[in-house]
Amino acid sequence: MPDCPEQAALIPFERRLRRTRDYDRVQRTGRRIQGRHLVVVHATNGLDGPRFGLAVSRKVGNAVVRNRVKRWIRDAIRHHMAGVPSRDVVFIARASAATAGHAALSAEVDRALGVLREVGA
Repeated sequence: MPDCPEQAALIPFERRLRRTRDYDRVQRTGRRIQGRHLVVVHATNGLDGPRFGLAVSRKVGNAVVRNRVKRWIRDAIRHHMAGVPSRDVVFIARASAATAGHAALSAEVDRALGVLREVGA
């Protein structure tokens, strides 16, 4: 059990995309899943599990709005990431994500990760 409640909401460190070259590789070679509020780009990673990254541009809103959208997406990833195959996955928020709400973003993340589970099966 984590020492503080904030740690429970984190995506494990080894499951995060951190380097610019990893983001660039996924963008360059990956396949896209289009959604109403998110674009999900995924590529194989050759590791023993998936890694996740976020891209939320200033088109989404000011810093407060962007951070809220990132929290909602991270929470949805954490709840729905079980069973996702070894892929690098980047979630790109569209401008409409700012007004979508937590439930809509969570449903879209769940749908995209479901597609990835089918691809990996």
